[in-house]
Amino acid sequence: MLTKAEIARLRSLQEKKHREAEGLFVVEGEKVIAELSAAGFPFLEIYATEGSRAAGHAEARQISATEMARISHFPTPSGLFAVGRLQRRPLEPAALNRGLTLALDGVQDAGNVGTLLRIADWFRLDRVVLSPDSADLFSQKVINASMGSFARVTVHLAPIAEALSSTTVPVLGCDLSGTDVHRLERTPDAVLVIGSEGRGLSLEVRSRVTRYVTIPRYGGAESLNAAVAAAIVCDNLRRVGS
Repeated sequence: MLTKAEIARLRSLQEKKHREAEGLFVVEGEKVIAELSAAGFPFLEIYATEGSRAAGHAEARQISATEMARISHFPTPSGLFAVGRLQRRPLEPAALNRGLTLALDGVQDAGNVGTLLRIADWFRLDRVVLSPDSADLFSQKVINASMGSFARVTVHLAPIAEALSSTTVPVLGCDLSGTDVHRLERTPDAVLVIGSEGRGLSLEVRSRVTRYVTIPRYGGAESLNAAVAAAIVCDNLRRVGS
């Protein structure tokens, strides 16, 4: 049986300020916990209701459905709930000069951030840099949308303009006036920066961009979703780099 203090602690981790204070985050759902476990992510605590799939974790603590409902973030609770430790990876600026980096500048939609992690995973990018004003990496929505890529992609939290200050490789941004992305030459080392859904790249980051690329438009849509645009550019970077 969970104590009142345990329930209060687990519920508090719904909020970023409590995650930061405790150095912990929570994940709910049999599917996403199984995906993260398969990717080797180490959980500190696992709670399971009777009859749920414990995702191979023999150490899962059995709790009642009522208790799960009290700690769950969802209107319809899952049968599996896990606690992990926040992992902070320091960024060495020189690292951006090696391989392919995806930098997210103020991408505030959690679903987009999670999808962008999946894209980085799919194209085996070397790292992702996430700005402090982007969606919280450890939120349930980001982790769910990443479909397990959260555990496979190296993510650094850092101000993008500052991180780019000492880069010597091409820094690519998306703009309608840019070079056709299908005409990209081989670029094995580069940083692709993706801006927020509303305002695009910040002025500080724009000053660091060395080259703009565009995705040819054949129809009447005003713009592309940030994740869709990133996927198209990453596909072309990999295509010309192979």
